[in-house]
Amino acid sequence: MAIDDPVKGTEETTAPTATAAQEGRPSTWSALRPLVLRIHFYAGVLIAPLLLVAAVSGLLYALSFQAEKIIYSHELEVPVGDAAKPLDAQIAAARAAHPEGTVTAVWPSAEDGATTRVLLTTPEVEEGKSLAVFVNPYTAEVRGELTSYGSSGALPLRTWLDELHRDLRLGETGRHYSELAASWLWVVALGGLLLWAGRKRSGKRALIAPERGASGRRRTLSWHGSVGLWAVIGLVLLSATGLTWSRYAGENIGKVQDQLGGASPVVSAALDGGNGGGEHAGHGSGSGGGAHQGQDVGADKALEAARAAGIDGPEISVILPSEGNGYVVKETDKQFPVHLDSVAVDPADGTVMDELRFADYPLLAKLTRYGIDAHMGAFLGLANQLALAALALALILLIVWGYRMWWLRRPTKERRLSAGRPMPRGAWRRVPLPVLLPLVAATALIGWFVPLLGISLLAFLAFDVVLGLVARSRAGEAA
Repeated sequence: MAIDDPVKGTEETTAPTATAAQEGRPSTWSALRPLVLRIHFYAGVLIAPLLLVAAVSGLLYALSFQAEKIIYSHELEVPVGDAAKPLDAQIAAARAAHPEGTVTAVWPSAEDGATTRVLLTTPEVEEGKSLAVFVNPYTAEVRGELTSYGSSGALPLRTWLDELHRDLRLGETGRHYSELAASWLWVVALGGLLLWAGRKRSGKRALIAPERGASGRRRTLSWHGSVGLWAVIGLVLLSATGLTWSRYAGENIGKVQDQLGGASPVVSAALDGGNGGGEHAGHGSGSGGGAHQGQDVGADKALEAARAAGIDGPEISVILPSEGNGYVVKETDKQFPVHLDSVAVDPADGTVMDELRFADYPLLAKLTRYGIDAHMGAFLGLANQLALAALALALILLIVWGYRMWWLRRPTKERRLSAGRPMPRGAWRRVPLPVLLPLVAATALIGWFVPLLGISLLAFLAFDVVLGLVARSRAGEAA
C-alpha cells in the first residue's frame, strides 16, 4: 500500500522497466505505474478518512467480545449448581418478569456456570432487537435483562460499536460511508501492493521488512510498504466480506450468489395448513400460549427431539412456535469446526418435521458464511478477534504513514499549509491501447457492479479535470 514519490525517478525504477528501457521500448508496467500511482494517491488521500473511521471502530468492535464478558459478567455468569431446572420453567420465570413481552426464542446455558438467555419482543425494544432476560439455569432466578441484537446476541456495548462501524449510528444514510470505504479498500490495497512489489530494491528483505538505517520519508515509506504487504490479503478479504451486506453492491452480490445456487438454505418449520415461513418467520411465545394455538409439547421436549436428531452442538437456539410454524432448534456455534445444523419440530407431538445439515449447504453458501463470521470475529473465537484487531491497527498505521508521506512530499516545505503533489496528469495516454481498452472495460464493469466505487471514481475524475483546468488557467495568466 505504498504511496510513492513521483519526483524520485531513479529510486522508483523497477528492474523490468530498466531492461525494457535499454531495449528502447517501455514496459507495460512502466506505462501503467503512473496511472496506478495517481489512483492510489487520490483514493489514499480522499477515502482514507472513511477507512480510518472504519478501522478505529472495527478495532474497538474486535475488542468488545472480551469486554462484554467483563462488563456483563453478572448477567452472563452464575455459580455452578447441582442440576438445571427444566427449560420451560426458565422461560416461565422470564415471562413472569416481563409479562408485557412475547417470548420468541431461548438460548439454553451453553456451559457450566453460564446463564440461559430468553429473548422477548417488548413495546420498549426497537424493531430488529430483542430484550434478553438472563436466567440462572439452576434456580430459575432472573439475573437481569439487556438489549440484544441479531443472531450473534450482541449486547449493548458490542451493538453500539457495531452500529458505529456499520453506519456511524445514522441509519440508512450512514451506510453509505461503510460501503464507500469497503468499495475502495481492496482497490487501495491491491494498488499499493503493485506499487510496492514493482519497486527496485537491493534485496528480498527490503520487500517484507522495513529498511534498516533509512530516515525521513524513505523510512516512512519502508514501514508503509512492508506492513501493507503483510496486511494486504486480510484487507482485501475484509473489503469483500464487508461488501456482501452493503446496500448497493451487496444487492448485486446477492443476485449473483442466487444465480450460482449459493443462497443459504433454510429449514422449513411450516405446519400442515400453515403459512410457512421457515426459521425466520415471526415467532410467538410458544409454550405457555401466544401466537401458536393448540397442543404444545414444550421447549424441553422439542430440544430433546432435536438432540435425538443430532443437534448436539455446544451452543443451541430454540426458536418458539408462531402461527403456522413449529419449533426451530438450531446449532449456533460458529467457531471452527462450525456447528450450524438445524431441525424443525412439530409442537403437537414433538416429531421432527424437517432437517438441515450445514454439510449440505452449497459450497458458495459455506464460503459466504465463513467469510461473514470471520469479518464479525466469530469464526475462530479469540484468535479471530485478535487477527481483526491486528488488521485494524495495521490499517490505522498505514493511513497515518500515508498522510505523513504526503506531507513530507510537499513541494515548498517553507509553506506549512502546502501539500504533496500527485503524479502528473495524462498517465493514461502512455498505456498501450491493447491494455487500455480492456482496463477501461473492466473498470466500467466493476463500477457498475460496485456502484459507490464507480460514482466516486467519476467524482475523482471530475475533480481532477477541474484542477487541471485551474492549473492551465493560472499557467496562461502567468505566461
